[in-house]
Amino acid sequence: MPRLKTKASAKKRFAFTGTGKIKRKHAYHSHILTKKETTQKRNLDHTTLVSRDDEQRVKRMLLGSGM
Repeated sequence: MPRLKTKASAKKRFAFTGTGKIKRKHAYHSHILTKKETTQKRNLDHTTLVSRDDEQRVKRMLLGSGM
């Protein structure tokens, strides 16, 4: 059976925490920042966790479909 490759786009966007949860960055923080409030930009700077509904899908992209 061939080796299951990790999706390259997923490994650039997600990371595992020490407890096995998946971290992600917020969207809307890369450009067109002049019209956004300072508070919004500051809040978008922090990382957050992937939602429980998407966790299984992201794990499959990171670990391969065999998991």
